Amino acid sequence: MSSFFVKVILPVIVVVVAIAGAVGLSKMRQPPEKNDESRPAILVNAVAIKPDNIVYQIKSQGMVTPKLETSLVSEVNGRVVEVAEQFVAGGFFTKGDVLVRVEQSDYLTNVKAAQAALANAQAMLAEEKARVRVAEEEWRSFTDGTAPALGLRQPQLASALASVQSAEAELERAKRDLARTEIRAPYDGMVRSRAANIGQFISRGSVLGSIVGTEVAEIRLPLTDIDMAFLAMPGAMDTEANTVTLSSTVAGQQLTWPAKLVRTEGILDERSRVIYVVAEVTDPYQRQKQAQNQPVLNFGRFVGATITGTQAEQIVRVERHLLLPGNQVLVVDKDNTLQFRQVEVDRATNEFAYIQAGLEPTDQLALSAISNPLAGTVVRVAGAGSDEPQSTDGTQLAEAAAAKADKVKEQ
Repeated sequence: MSSFFVKVILPVIVVVVAIAGAVGLSKMRQPPEKNDESRPAILVNAVAIKPDNIVYQIKSQGMVTPKLETSLVSEVNGRVVEVAEQFVAGGFFTKGDVLVRVEQSDYLTNVKAAQAALANAQAMLAEEKARVRVAEEEWRSFTDGTAPALGLRQPQLASALASVQSAEAELERAKRDLARTEIRAPYDGMVRSRAANIGQFISRGSVLGSIVGTEVAEIRLPLTDIDMAFLAMPGAMDTEANTVTLSSTVAGQQLTWPAKLVRTEGILDERSRVIYVVAEVTDPYQRQKQAQNQPVLNFGRFVGATITGTQAEQIVRVERHLLLPGNQVLVVDKDNTLQFRQVEVDRATNEFAYIQAGLEPTDQLALSAISNPLAGTVVRVAGAGSDEPQSTDGTQLAEAAAAKADKVKEQ
């Protein structure tokens, strides 16, 4: 009996009790509490749109070169007997200075010979004039008719006059050659290179050196067709619209020089597809001291240039990375939702985009980096009635949120 109870009845009782317990527990179970899931609005940085009048600044760069550059070439033959002290590379000179002098002995002799030949020709002319007067008196003593030209020695007189003119020309040539033995500076400038030395024999056509003018420096600035559209060229603008500011780092110091746009070369470069404009700087080496505390601008220096262009009205300037493909920008509208605005771009550079139309007065420009933004997404603007830090960097926003969460845990 006991064996039957243990093997049969007891297992059945255990199963029944387990089933009854499970049913009872299932009836006592409370349903899970339902909470409406709410996602917090995205925190973004935004700035109000403020149209303003803008004067475009056009960037370029170029090399400083002299406006005048001359190769000194000998026009006579001879031995160099004198070279000016300032006729060395980098030496400064003024207009009219004698840079090189050639031996003058032979040319002085030529001048004296030409003077003697002229005096002889003049004496022959005077003698021939006297003969003409005698011939006229003799003709009148015999007849009252018109004397023939040959009888009055007119051909001989013309020949004597031609001899005088030829002698005068030879004297002028001799004096000119004598003057050419002194190679003088044609303008104020600086010596770039020298090729003549004392004792050297030079011939007509020999290069004595190279000089450059220091009165005006030129800078050729390449511009694209787009840049030219915002540039008012000389002759069709006011006096301030063509100003140029040159800049360069010299000995670790940033220096600037004022310049003026004077012309365009008018030819589009076939390879680079740019057109060159020319700016000028007066007295780059400050020899005339026209500007106080103005640094020297050396020839050959590479400089950056900022050209003052045309003025545009009611333009919104935004950073270039905020301009999306298709000329769209992401804004926060008056309902604090993200919207894409199709805008009209007046000008775009590597740094900024200048928007002319397409934005609403109530729009705020979204500055934060948002992955996969969707139009109509509700956002929170940092700094608008909240204590969230303003930032244009999504990383900084994430770090601020993490710091706030750690503070809550500590409390």
